[in-house]
Amino acid sequence: MSTDSHESVHPAAGAAEVSVTQSATADAPATTHAPSPSDWIEKDRQYVWHGLVPYTASQNPMVVSRGDGAWLTDEAGNRYLDGMSGLWCANLGYSEKRLADAAYAQMTEMPYYPLSQTHKPAIRLAEKLNEWLRGDYRVFFSNSGSEANEVAIKIARQYHQQNGEPSRWKVIGRYRGYHGNTSAALAATGQFMRKYKYEPLAPGFLHVPPPDCYRCPFGQQPGSCNLACANYYEQVINWEIPETVAAVILEPVISGGGILTPPEGYLRRVREICNRYGVLLIVDEVICGFGRSGENFGHHNFGVQPDIVTMAKGITSGYMPLAATAVRAELFDPFRDDSEYGHFRHVTTFGGNPTACAVALETLAIMEERGLVARAKVLGERLRQRLSVLRDCPNVGDIRHFGFLAGIEMVADQASKTPAPPAMLAEVITWCKQRGLLIGKNSDSVRGYNNILQLCPPFILTDDEFDFLADTVVEAVQRLG
Repeated sequence: MSTDSHESVHPAAGAAEVSVTQSATADAPATTHAPSPSDWIEKDRQYVWHGLVPYTASQNPMVVSRGDGAWLTDEAGNRYLDGMSGLWCANLGYSEKRLADAAYAQMTEMPYYPLSQTHKPAIRLAEKLNEWLRGDYRVFFSNSGSEANEVAIKIARQYHQQNGEPSRWKVIGRYRGYHGNTSAALAATGQFMRKYKYEPLAPGFLHVPPPDCYRCPFGQQPGSCNLACANYYEQVINWEIPETVAAVILEPVISGGGILTPPEGYLRRVREICNRYGVLLIVDEVICGFGRSGENFGHHNFGVQPDIVTMAKGITSGYMPLAATAVRAELFDPFRDDSEYGHFRHVTTFGGNPTACAVALETLAIMEERGLVARAKVLGERLRQRLSVLRDCPNVGDIRHFGFLAGIEMVADQASKTPAPPAMLAEVITWCKQRGLLIGKNSDSVRGYNNILQLCPPFILTDDEFDFLADTVVEAVQRLG
């Protein structure tokens, strides 16, 4: 794989068009050529509906044709280092042959069977997840992070019902947090730009302010706040009547909402409050899990044990759809009930697909063999050091890190903390893309605060590729000043 990553590249949009056919002449028949980049874009416009992209922007998508390591190549032949791991998931990059081989081997042996019965890949994966979680959990498989959180919420409510507390049904999420697109998962989400025009959603969901030390909702300063953002959970639980609250759901670090990292002791305080009032703690590890935090899972960074852990994305490095909801073993006891409604009445056709489970097992094996969790920690610390020079830039308000995950909050000026306009972030992202680097930003989260540049690179970056990524981002932001 080439690491000559400083070559100039240009987006596919606007590339010179090539005709599909040549006119027939009297001497030669018409010749059919392969579709050009513009042909593919035109077909996309005709047939494909893109989510989370405004209509005009969706009319000129990059047509990605192949992946090689951490690099993508578009249909026009331009190469880009993927600084976002696709959608926060391609931790092993795009050309890990062992994952393709694992999928092929499983598909030729036994490609599909639902988990109304069982199969060996699901059993082996559930066992392996317990090793990674460092606990004793029962695992329910599904297809996506949204579904994993939907499952967690249903399990929490049914658990309380069958544990003699049927009034517990409310769930507390956080503003700016994201948990998925399905009914309950979206209701738990605190990004209301994603809910607008889809409400009313499922009832019973409450939200508390996020742990945002840069824009503290409580007007406090870091180090002297006494964890007001964590203590607020106790107020809400009491205001709502503790016997009505089933669960708290949160990410270790709010990721898609802006890489909001909590102050020291936050998650432990929330765990203590949940214990005090008999509330289950659901930790959403869909993005933070599988090494992204520099530990196996994000909650390991904070020394807490969740009651329920949800996971997806990096579980297969994005190579196959798969998600899991892991429930502490003792919470399974009330489900040992053979009455008519005692079992968990939830099923998914493809959840725990044998092929997806086989790919997940191989993903975790590769990560263990190559020490990629430790590598992510090292790369994350290096990224922290490299981006630190941006703190003096007038348009940088804050820089936040969590393992190999980074967010740069862009502002109009540092004194006022006024969020940067969309055009400023677009300028940085476009400049990076023109030089062969894809980075992201938070989108459709909180009105007026979609101003955070985001980095979530694959763990497999070489040192040269890492330097290219860091150099390009630093230069892109510095040139604004």
